[in-house]
Amino acid sequence: MTTPAERYAQVARDNGTRLRAFRQLYDFDLDPFQEAACRALDAGKGVLVAAPTGSGKTVVGEFAVHKALDTGRKCFYTTPIKALSNQKFNELSERYGQTNVGLLTGDNTINGEAPVVVMTTEVLRNMLYAGSSTLTGLGYVVMDEVHYLADPFRGAAWEEVIIHLPESVQLVSLSATVSNAEEFGEWLETVRGDTEVIVEERRPVPLFQHVMVGKRMYDLFADTGNPDLEARVNPELTRIARDDWRHGRGHERGGRRGQRNHNRSQRVAFTPNRSQVAEKLEAEALLPAIQFIFSRQGCESAVMQCLYSGIRLTTPDEAAEIRAYAEERTAELPDEDLAILGYHEWLEGLERGLASHHAGLLPTFKEVVEYLFARGLVKIVFATETLALGINMPARSVVLEKLVKWNGQAHADVTPGEYTQLTGRAGRRGIDVEGHGVVLWQPGLEPASVAGMASTRTYPLRSSFRPSYNMAVNLVRQFGRDRARELLESSFAQFQADRAVVSLARQVRRSEEALEGYAEAATCHLGDFMEYANIRRAIKDRETGLARRQRTDRRAQVVESLAKLRAGDVIHVPAGKRAGLALVLDPGHGFRSGDEPRPTVLTADRQVRKLSMVDFPTPVESLTRMRVPRSFNPRNAQQRRDLANSLRHKAPDSPPSRYRRGSNAADDETLQDLRASMRAHPCHGCDEREDHARWAERYLRLERETQAVQRRVEQRTNTIARQFDRVCEVLDELGYLDGDRTTPAGDRLARIYTELDLVAAECLRQGTWDKLTVPELAANLSALAYESRTPDDAAPPRLPAGAAREALGSLVSTWGDLDQLERDFHLDFLREPDLGFAWAAFRWASGAQLADVLTECGLAAGDFVRWVKQILDLADQVADAAGDSDLRKTARGVVEAMRRGVVAYATLTA
Repeated sequence: MTTPAERYAQVARDNGTRLRAFRQLYDFDLDPFQEAACRALDAGKGVLVAAPTGSGKTVVGEFAVHKALDTGRKCFYTTPIKALSNQKFNELSERYGQTNVGLLTGDNTINGEAPVVVMTTEVLRNMLYAGSSTLTGLGYVVMDEVHYLADPFRGAAWEEVIIHLPESVQLVSLSATVSNAEEFGEWLETVRGDTEVIVEERRPVPLFQHVMVGKRMYDLFADTGNPDLEARVNPELTRIARDDWRHGRGHERGGRRGQRNHNRSQRVAFTPNRSQVAEKLEAEALLPAIQFIFSRQGCESAVMQCLYSGIRLTTPDEAAEIRAYAEERTAELPDEDLAILGYHEWLEGLERGLASHHAGLLPTFKEVVEYLFARGLVKIVFATETLALGINMPARSVVLEKLVKWNGQAHADVTPGEYTQLTGRAGRRGIDVEGHGVVLWQPGLEPASVAGMASTRTYPLRSSFRPSYNMAVNLVRQFGRDRARELLESSFAQFQADRAVVSLARQVRRSEEALEGYAEAATCHLGDFMEYANIRRAIKDRETGLARRQRTDRRAQVVESLAKLRAGDVIHVPAGKRAGLALVLDPGHGFRSGDEPRPTVLTADRQVRKLSMVDFPTPVESLTRMRVPRSFNPRNAQQRRDLANSLRHKAPDSPPSRYRRGSNAADDETLQDLRASMRAHPCHGCDEREDHARWAERYLRLERETQAVQRRVEQRTNTIARQFDRVCEVLDELGYLDGDRTTPAGDRLARIYTELDLVAAECLRQGTWDKLTVPELAANLSALAYESRTPDDAAPPRLPAGAAREALGSLVSTWGDLDQLERDFHLDFLREPDLGFAWAAFRWASGAQLADVLTECGLAAGDFVRWVKQILDLADQVADAAGDSDLRKTARGVVEAMRRGVVAYATLTA
């Protein structure tokens, strides 16, 4: 049997058209959308392909690879994450031969000058800014998962690449199905030239939706053919939801504990546990499956729960094959680290066909899981949503445990776009006749809502582009400030803002036409009625303002009067249900700034009540004072009665005094002048005055609305360029830019791509890190690379002592100065440095054992490796920016000291 590489070599020798030769590389016929995209690409056009997950859109990217090799040009295949780059590198190497394919991810450089190079998008962005010689001969760029440009943290890199690629490069953009593909295609045509937009909404493998209730699985939709969504929902599920809600209310209102427990046991619906789900999927031949659990700990717990329940989904032969492969791939891991990595539990789960997959898992473990799952040996993977963001791991079924997830700030409902992306993994092309999406029943689940998400196949693509400090110095260095500004105005973000401006401008034009009609209808033969109407409007605005000021003044007087109250004061409550005499028991002075004072009083009718501002439309003052016994208990009716009797006898007969009032209309000179002007105006005597006034009022109201829309137009026009100007002003202030040139400090900043790029550049310039040792520098770099998942009120992190701590203090102080500078220029780019990984970085760079470091920092092994790799990336950037200095040697030392053990092995395989 020939290998894909041998088949490619044979095809390359065959005569015939390029597309016909390309088809011979595959065991299946191309779909119409694939063929249309390949033909457009072959005709010299750029292409945007928007198609569902698993539809085979990467075939179009592979045709660009084929065409590059056929024409003697280069093709760069870019992906959003390193793991996907590694996966694509392996696939293309197998198909086209290892000599033809290279890999550049920051971690790995393999055959970087090959005609086909797979890389992350950021690597290509950096190459474009650096003017790398590797770009010579580039003819094609494939941007896989191009919808990542909506990512708020990393999306800008996609737009930077699209804008800065040479005109001669054909661009292949591969996207999930988005609702505004045509809009994105229009922008691509604007910046890249002739671009064909190909949208495919049909899934190659049909997807069926289900809800699992207890141990039963129900179809989400009934086959009614009714276009109405609610009517299509399975009526059995609707009935279950209704009955479950009723039983739930019975449970909540059950009087006795025994009755409540009985109600709970009688609930008609319940959430199946993970073991029940696994057993059901196996019984229904719906394996392999991915079960999405929006929690790392939940994924690990799911595997253990299935192990404890005795589930085994593999045959003895499969288990033996799994063990052999897993042991082979992990043979290089240090023996002393296996226990802390949970190796034995992980391997036992694999042998039974069970595994977890999340960002906290060691990269090597994740790769083993991915390979075994693709081979069909691992039957169920319990995963977080990160699995849906790139790795090619299709399944027969996808299970969603809940439709709520933590988004980093709060628990939020899964969006239709997220639901589509997650369930899009179900159904393996060429293997499964159909895919299955399964939602597990949860209390309060609404079948119609699930049906709505399942029926939504697209979501809009929104740009997250904004100019960063690093971007600004790179653009100015290459193009000068004016040309850089023009380039940024061609971004998709500005394109979308301008399109919104078009509709707003159309609204302004319609309003201006209506204004002309209103003005004509308000014409008066006695004089300028619009002038008269403006005086009337000014009077109304002044009266409204005075009334508002009077209310504000009165409220301030009320608060001031309440603040003077003391326990024992007798007052007259002016309004509300508690109006009348009252004795202050607690003045309620403990309120926070901005809160309402709420005194607690005893009323004359023996009631103890807490009052609010509603009870005091006017200020209050003490009429007299009474002693409140220390032993007074407001819950004692007799004591309340006695004290209320004393209150009625003690209270004075005179009414409460009046407080001063604020300024009013009768005293306001400006208002009197306006009224005099109105009466003196010639239009004031017009018989049709009020008819004219109605038209004039419409005119003035619409004029105000139109002005507000015009302000929105002005705010959206050139928004990116204006932000770029502010960024450049900050860089001018700090000395990184000098007009159209970058300074030496700016040249250093151009080499630093971290989120806190300007903080790193300032530390370089100020010499903050010059005298540090390797572990001390590692701790400091961690503050710029690491972002904690712990809440802000967590305990202060442990920090290394001595020079490392002093440098960290200087780093945070530098950030504080820059943060204030950003505020002055209305920018907000630089998050606060995070010191939560400093101790772990210091210890690891000092040579500590993995078990000790993980125990001390409390991180999962995968998270630890990931953050160390981020530090390694930043250390390389610092070394590059530091020039010929001791700091460069120290930064290289950080890389050498930290790239060891599981980190080194993960770097080689990730």
